Amino acid sequence: MYAIIATGGKQYTVAEGDVIRVEKLGVEAGETYNFDQVLAVNNGKLVVGTPTVAGATVTASVIGDGRARKVIVYKYKKKTGYHKKNGHRQAYTEVKIEKINA
Repeated sequence: MYAIIATGGKQYTVAEGDVIRVEKLGVEAGETYNFDQVLAVNNGKLVVGTPTVAGATVTASVIGDGRARKVIVYKYKKKTGYHKKNGHRQAYTEVKIEKINA
């Protein structure tokens, strides 16, 4: 059984027991979080929502927060002496999928 959920402007295919990294949720480690934007559920037959599946949720437990590896953003314009170096680390929340309620 798997489900497709939407969170943080992205879509994830999840199954029970999966550990995924999503955009930062602002939930403490050890708490549970319910994803209510379930776009599709497959438990033998595929049920696709319009746009979400009515009454379907995905329950996950929060493992913790973190920051991804640094991405270097370098801007450069030739012949003008302009260059700018900047770094970015995206914050994420790591969750473990406990149950798919469909």
